[in-house]
Amino acid sequence: MSEPQTDVSRPSALPTANLLQRQRNIAAQASLDQNSDEYLNTIEEEWNKKIDNEVETLVDGMVDLVSLASIGDKDKFKVAQESFQAESRAESMVRAANSLLAVTHSMKLLLLVSDEAQIAHRRDAELRDLQEEAKETKANIAKLLDELFGRS
Repeated sequence: MSEPQTDVSRPSALPTANLLQRQRNIAAQASLDQNSDEYLNTIEEEWNKKIDNEVETLVDGMVDLVSLASIGDKDKFKVAQESFQAESRAESMVRAANSLLAVTHSMKLLLLVSDEAQIAHRRDAELRDLQEEAKETKANIAKLLDELFGRS
């Protein structure tokens, strides 16, 4: 039995520079040698790693912010230093949150675009409606022709 094929696009670009071109060619050839399931699994693993890294950044940032919020005797230098650390940590957390938001948006778009079952269901329902409408129209035309020609 042949393996199912998907319509996942495999974007590629023409090389524009000679730097590390050999490594890119090897990686590109490896991705072309994969079947659809392997390719999708590779993409899934990449997204999972990215999500894990961003969530880890958010968790580490929260831990650092809580540790910086300790109350005690602090001089102005220590307060300024902790303020700078808190700001830089907050910026990295905002970047991580934006990255997670972008991943979520991409996943939503992929779900909408690749939801073939829903598309097929809507197409079949529309086809049934059109066929039913065609039958009704034919019946009405036959009835009108019978009335026009005076048939019973």
